[in-house]
Amino acid sequence: KKRLRHRGKKRRRKGDPTRDHFPVVHALSERPPEAQTRERIGDWEADPVAGVTGGAVLLTLVDRMSRYLICARPEKKTAEGVSAAMIEALSGQTVHSITPDRSKEFARHAAVTEALGAEFYFPPPYQPWERGTNENTNGLLREFFPKHQSIAQYSDAYIEKAVNKLNNRPRKCLQWRTPYEVYFGQNLRLV
Repeated sequence: KKRLRHRGKKRRRKGDPTRDHFPVVHALSERPPEAQTRERIGDWEADPVAGVTGGAVLLTLVDRMSRYLICARPEKKTAEGVSAAMIEALSGQTVHSITPDRSKEFARHAAVTEALGAEFYFPPPYQPWERGTNENTNGLLREFFPKHQSIAQYSDAYIEKAVNKLNNRPRKCLQWRTPYEVYFGQNLRLV
């Protein structure tokens, strides 16, 4: 075995399943047309923003139509922590669908579907541009939470202040309205 090219170890080939794979119920191509064209509120994109490896993360949930942001902070980047934080953050909100990436922290999506009644739609692996709204919002959040900084060091008040700044920031794609105005159907006067 030592003379073999891989010394007798089983070599994983491209396309073989790994321990990170989990069953995907719906592909992104099956997402309802209303969600694809951003016609309704309640179609969310989800992604964790990590600080340091093994520490707390920010779970970002962004509404596709209004770009409204909700953040939660699970203590660890685990499937149990992320699903519990997602259920808590989206309880009481309008939820039709959720589009996360294929990372293993979303492996317990069935529990979230059962609790919220929203279906999950997963994009193909390694295609973050399929969830562009969330990727853009995470980039804006990095202004407040730089890479390689522990998310646990920030207070809840600081996180809430950063989220409020982004939700009250006028966006060109919303005809210079804020995500807050679009999500809640109100008009605010920003001076």
